[in-house]
Amino acid sequence: MKLSQFKFKLPEELVVQYPAKNRDEARLLVVHKKTGEIEHKIVANIIDYFGPDDLFVFNNTQVFPALLDGKKEKTESSIEVFLLRELNPDLRLWDVLVEPARKIRVGNKLYFGPDDSLVAEVIDNTTSRGRTIRFLFDGTHEEFKQVLFSYGRIPLPPYVKRPTEPDDEERFQTIFAAKEGAVVAPFAGLHFSKELMKRMTIRGINFGYITLHCSLSIFRTIDVEDLVKHKMDSEQMDVNEEFVELYNKTLDAGKKICTVGTSSFRALETAATVNGRIKPYGGWTNKFIFPPYSLQTADNLMTNFHAPLSSMLMNVATFGGYEIVMRAYQEAIKEGYRFGCYGDAMLILKN
Repeated sequence: MKLSQFKFKLPEELVVQYPAKNRDEARLLVVHKKTGEIEHKIVANIIDYFGPDDLFVFNNTQVFPALLDGKKEKTESSIEVFLLRELNPDLRLWDVLVEPARKIRVGNKLYFGPDDSLVAEVIDNTTSRGRTIRFLFDGTHEEFKQVLFSYGRIPLPPYVKRPTEPDDEERFQTIFAAKEGAVVAPFAGLHFSKELMKRMTIRGINFGYITLHCSLSIFRTIDVEDLVKHKMDSEQMDVNEEFVELYNKTLDAGKKICTVGTSSFRALETAATVNGRIKPYGGWTNKFIFPPYSLQTADNLMTNFHAPLSSMLMNVATFGGYEIVMRAYQEAIKEGYRFGCYGDAMLILKN
């Protein structure tokens, strides 16, 4: 398929800036893939579609406070540093983006914290905005990370046109986040509250956790019409043996599996073998999923509503079918569903 086939008009007012008051009170558009039927519910109703021994697959990545405000040496001009990933813990090396990039050159020192106590040196240019920096810190790695993150704040997607607020520290994080490493939250997982998960547990629904550290790759503009030519950035992921055993057991028993979020979907497809089964996988993935594609895993998907021309929309269209998903999106726009990380959700059911 071509990039232009994923273009649609999204009213700006539907791209929301704040989450629903309660996680599980966001709206849920339910699409029955087999019949094309659409229902309008709320996230808390998702429990009505699943029963004992069904499995929900969650991404347990944890967003770290990746945005740092600092100063450049001598000029003391303000700079913003976006921590992308740690390259070498022993050397305190980080891959970062800097703004304004034109002012930051190799050899510059950058200062962070209220008393400029944390210092970093720029040691390499990687892209027009990308740099490799080395933090100058005496102490253990744990002490360093504690200091570093105490100066940072949670990064919000570029379409959220406001500064990070205290509530974002909680709301831009799933309640089951456990593995630090993401700079973007797995959006669909943000809808699950403690109360909803307790109700699901009482119903006998099982939870399984994989890890995929979501990067800024999902926001990168796709600038080629032929989607085969687009390359995703690599993201670190882990699918462990305990989860694999639970997943394959559920599959073999003929129970339902619901994948929560496109990041979980990509992780499962990366770990897929044959007949819908998966194997343990630890490493990196740059899997880009778009129609046509032969699905290997899970038969149900919960996801948020995504921007036109985005890789996440292409993931969803692959799972649900292009015509069905694009029709559902037009229905969502007509009904005023909210788009983006803090927006509403869609559940695509196989039957």
